[in-house]
Amino acid sequence: MLKTLAVANYRSINSLLIPLGRLNLITGPNGSGKSNLYRALRLLAETAQGGVVNALAREGGLDSTFWAGPEKISRRMRNGEVPVQASVRSSSKRLRLGFAGEDFSYAIALGLPEPSTSEFSLDPEIKKECIWSGPFYRPASLLVDRHGPLIRARQGRSWEVLAQHTPNFDSLFDQVGSLRSSPEVLQMREFIRRWRFYDHFRSDSEAPVRQPQLGTRTPVLHHDGRDLAAALQTIREIGDPEALQAAISDAFPGARLNIAPLPGGRFAIEFYQEGLLRPLSAAELSDGTLRYLLLVAALLTPRPPSLMVLNEPETSLHPDLLPALARLIIGASMQCQVWVVSHARRLIAALQEDPECNCIVLEKELGQTGIVGQRMLDEPAWYWPD
Repeated sequence: MLKTLAVANYRSINSLLIPLGRLNLITGPNGSGKSNLYRALRLLAETAQGGVVNALAREGGLDSTFWAGPEKISRRMRNGEVPVQASVRSSSKRLRLGFAGEDFSYAIALGLPEPSTSEFSLDPEIKKECIWSGPFYRPASLLVDRHGPLIRARQGRSWEVLAQHTPNFDSLFDQVGSLRSSPEVLQMREFIRRWRFYDHFRSDSEAPVRQPQLGTRTPVLHHDGRDLAAALQTIREIGDPEALQAAISDAFPGARLNIAPLPGGRFAIEFYQEGLLRPLSAAELSDGTLRYLLLVAALLTPRPPSLMVLNEPETSLHPDLLPALARLIIGASMQCQVWVVSHARRLIAALQEDPECNCIVLEKELGQTGIVGQRMLDEPAWYWPD
């Protein structure tokens, strides 16, 4: 489980250290930085997927994602005694992302390349990557160290060079990782790859989920929900069918679900509601009902991820469905770590009924995202690798 998330110099986030628990709720007013924090976590996940540089390019390039304010905001700036102004930087300009886990921790620093004649002179470079044991970085706990093109791993009291000419746009996860020389890289890569994000379920009239689809065993719902029928049938066969029916009855009393096989191996959803003489197909369901079924399939997965992230899951849902959704999320958090980004008051209140809900309320001061009530001594311990 992640214990701490660290982000520095990314959009509205100058420096942010977030303590994490089993169930994490990120909320705050519009413009407080919820989306930026979510996107930072997505970027961190891309390091193990080989796409962190391309992901930054899709955001407009590294230079456009840097924190636009001064390196440090002084007390006098906060008090309005002096205007917010730039100062001489005390360190290199870097976008830094990292997390502390129970066993291993990881951090990456990206920056702009040195001036060159290449046409790719604005492509971000990976300047530093580290994996260390335990939640706190210390030189003695460092296990894998990447500085520029050189990657080395600790072997007893010495270091073994794993790669010397690593491309500056490739993460160490793309270049090294074996049970013999660097099992920590292998374990960390698989841990990050098991993170799962759901932030956009298509429910428009042309969405694939509204049409019968070819069905194969689907323990993990696709991120756009296209294989919903197969995912629901998989839960019925190898997952928890009782929990599936309970989740539907909780939101729609008297309703039940069936997955009908069609010719050619296709599956179709049949949704029975109390008082109706025939079931409704996926094409007939409202956006809210369909989206709730998609969230049910995601949260009741027979193959829980190491981290599940839901970005504004209340979208298109009627407020009366939010308590049922909250109970579903709380149940899922017993199987994996869950991160929810939301500003729906009813969902927030229902999630906070769980005594272990870690509620992080964001605010923005002088353009900088922070956590309401968090002072320097409240921050979790974190040290960026040199």
